[in-house]
Amino acid sequence: MSFFRSLSIRAKEDELMDDFSMGGEELREALKHLRRLNKIFAAPGPTLAGVEKLWKSIGRPTKLSIMDVGAGSGDVNQKLLHWADQKGIELRITLVDLTEEACEEARQLFQNEPRITVQRADVMKLPDALADIVTGSQFVHHFDGQLLIDMVTHMMRVSRYGVVINDIHRHPVSYTAVWITTRMISRNRYIRHDGPLSVAKGFTARDWQALKQQLNHDTMTYEWKPLFRYSVVIPNHRVGAIT
Repeated sequence: MSFFRSLSIRAKEDELMDDFSMGGEELREALKHLRRLNKIFAAPGPTLAGVEKLWKSIGRPTKLSIMDVGAGSGDVNQKLLHWADQKGIELRITLVDLTEEACEEARQLFQNEPRITVQRADVMKLPDALADIVTGSQFVHHFDGQLLIDMVTHMMRVSRYGVVINDIHRHPVSYTAVWITTRMISRNRYIRHDGPLSVAKGFTARDWQALKQQLNHDTMTYEWKPLFRYSVVIPNHRVGAIT
């Protein structure tokens, strides 16, 4: 992945993790290294911010179910579990991913956490209204055009109250930081290739505004969060506007 590239529009090329014919031990290693990157760049924060915002809008229920799609090893959900403990919420989280490697990593990471369930599945084939909130962390940037609209629409369909998206801000600072960091912490080709490319495939406020118009969803909100991420909340229409 070249250090020099234009970030004026979203990159189109596939990430290595999009090729499901690959995988194995190299992918499992990449998932471990990705957890380190998530810690360095404070990845869980925007997901928690969006979930709490949507949770408040539906009346602060004491029971809550979340489905994290494209979850990888699901490490960003550790912050949600701590938040639920602090708020006294009975929380259940289902981690969904297409690859067995990711599901194995998630089962290992949460082997002593009964509130977490791991499921290998395609969100587009899941039944309606399976969880109160559906989240996607660093997931939707894998899609573009109509596929992006379709994926978010399916996430909405599977949720009862709405969707929370946590994804990367496409910006020269974030691209440079990720490019350098991936080369400092890992020799894994998934990490070195897909890390910077994820930023190049990320979003700006203009991209989120375009998606809002394409979804025809007036109550969708998006907020910039550290470190160079967006927290996007898309409530189901029956929830109403969120402030």
